[in-house]
Amino acid sequence: MGLILDALERTTHIRGPGAPALRHKQDGRWHTITWGEYRDRVHLAGRALIAMGLAAGEHVVIIGFNCPEWFIADVGAIVAGLIPSGIYTTSSTEQCRWIADHCDARVAFVENEEQLAKFLEIRASLPKLRAIVLMHGETPARDVLGWNQFLDMGRTVLDHDVEARAAAQRPDDVCTMIYTSGTTGVPKAVMLTHRNLVWVVETAGRLAGVRPGDEMISYLPLSHVAELCFSLIANLVLGTTISFAESLDLLGDAMKEVRPHHFLAVPRVWEKIQARMEAAGAAAPPVRRRIVAWARGIGLRGGYAMQQGKRPPLLYPLADLLVFRKVRQALGLDRTRTLISGAAPIARNTLEFFLSLGLPICEIYGMSETTAVITISTPRHNRTGKAGRVLAGTELRFADDGEILVRGPNVFKGYHKDDALGSEVLDANGWLHTGDIGTMDADGFVEITDRKKELIITAGGENIAPSLIEAHLKSVHGVQQAVVVGDKRRFLAALIVLDPAKLPTLAAAAGVAVTTLAEAASSSALVEYVQRQIDVANRSLARVQTVKRIALLTEEFSIEGGELTPSLKLKRRVVNEKYATIIERLYATEAS
Repeated sequence: MGLILDALERTTHIRGPGAPALRHKQDGRWHTITWGEYRDRVHLAGRALIAMGLAAGEHVVIIGFNCPEWFIADVGAIVAGLIPSGIYTTSSTEQCRWIADHCDARVAFVENEEQLAKFLEIRASLPKLRAIVLMHGETPARDVLGWNQFLDMGRTVLDHDVEARAAAQRPDDVCTMIYTSGTTGVPKAVMLTHRNLVWVVETAGRLAGVRPGDEMISYLPLSHVAELCFSLIANLVLGTTISFAESLDLLGDAMKEVRPHHFLAVPRVWEKIQARMEAAGAAAPPVRRRIVAWARGIGLRGGYAMQQGKRPPLLYPLADLLVFRKVRQALGLDRTRTLISGAAPIARNTLEFFLSLGLPICEIYGMSETTAVITISTPRHNRTGKAGRVLAGTELRFADDGEILVRGPNVFKGYHKDDALGSEVLDANGWLHTGDIGTMDADGFVEITDRKKELIITAGGENIAPSLIEAHLKSVHGVQQAVVVGDKRRFLAALIVLDPAKLPTLAAAAGVAVTTLAEAASSSALVEYVQRQIDVANRSLARVQTVKRIALLTEEFSIEGGELTPSLKLKRRVVNEKYATIIERLYATEAS
């Protein structure tokens, strides 16, 4: 089993030093860093860290949007025997301080002045921090190193010193740490080894058919294990070419310019793409709308048929010619072989929306503690609504209460500075207790039904999986976000956020004039209309799963509002606390 440096050397040899490794956009033009240049800059960064006096096993932190400098700093730290940790760009100053202090960071790499300001504010409280390196821009402080200044320090150290550090590493050494964004409490520092990262990416990449030279876009937070594996590690191990989006807002432009062979998105990104496509479709001429509706009907039936190994409808090729190909070209997905969703549950109506357009999304299930992957779907082996089959080489079984237990080369080494917590989730036989509840069908496809600790237990003693019902609620027209409540209550209720783009049609259907979420929340007629649509959706649920009352909220759940983690997972406890008054109002007449 190889090390990260071995992967870099092997890929540089296989692709050739002149082949493109990284691409980034500057001044409206794409610039390329070749494999030879990438290797040299990684070694130079490693030498610079050694020149700073950092010893093997010490830590660095990186905060910023995806860019070549992040990759070079991260991999440079690894080859120098150091342990990098990413920090979300949305993290507060105190969160940055907590992580840097927890890992005893010696160097902090910051993207720009905004992120630099956070570390300048807390520098006095981080006595072990030796240096701050500004990746982009001029250094406004004398004791901050610019990127080129940092690299120049490496010229005082021989490459032999980096090679000696790399030679001393072993596959089971900690290679990087992932600070979980945490739906409750403080982040946990997940220690991942060289073996974890290389094995998972090699195994998953082989199943997904990733080839050397395949193009991918890096835009999700590199502090999250999914993006780290999909872009940074896959680039090294599989020889892909990574193009960096300029920002999340400009992702659509990057997709059309790069035309990636594989594309990863979290559910919220897929939902936003869906919303834009639906808005564009609603504005199309009537004839065009009828053609698309016909094609989508064919596409949905054909998508499900092909998942079962059956032939699609006879007119599927015509629907592909008239609609699907044009959609793929418009999105920049005409070369894409694999569309992936991960990091959080995705609504079935979103999956079916893309399936109906000839764009099947493959779900992957995993967690930071399993190096991002436990189960994987591929275009050839996919079931809509299921999280795929167990990654080859990984063992999976279910506890008596349905909790998923995992054992294999993907399971992490433990939590940094917290052996006790590690022993709670990793038992003596090597089984990781995921905290997720799930099932497996006869074909080996796993379905995640809920988080063990998030189960709602009603006053009647029924165990309810809220995430399943929330996904069901989001299939109701106009519902953008939903949180089900009802722990220790006689019935379930829900907090609903409507899609602002769909308010006009909802308002017209309800016979009211509202234009904002705040107006919608105070409109009893609109609340009643949405409740009636939910009552219809309730018919496909068990009686104890039905949502009896709803409240419309005045703003979307967001990272800034505190309801979502940086990886866009719901902080259920925060939502329950923030909207406690509204929740109590839903149950104010419970006794009657």
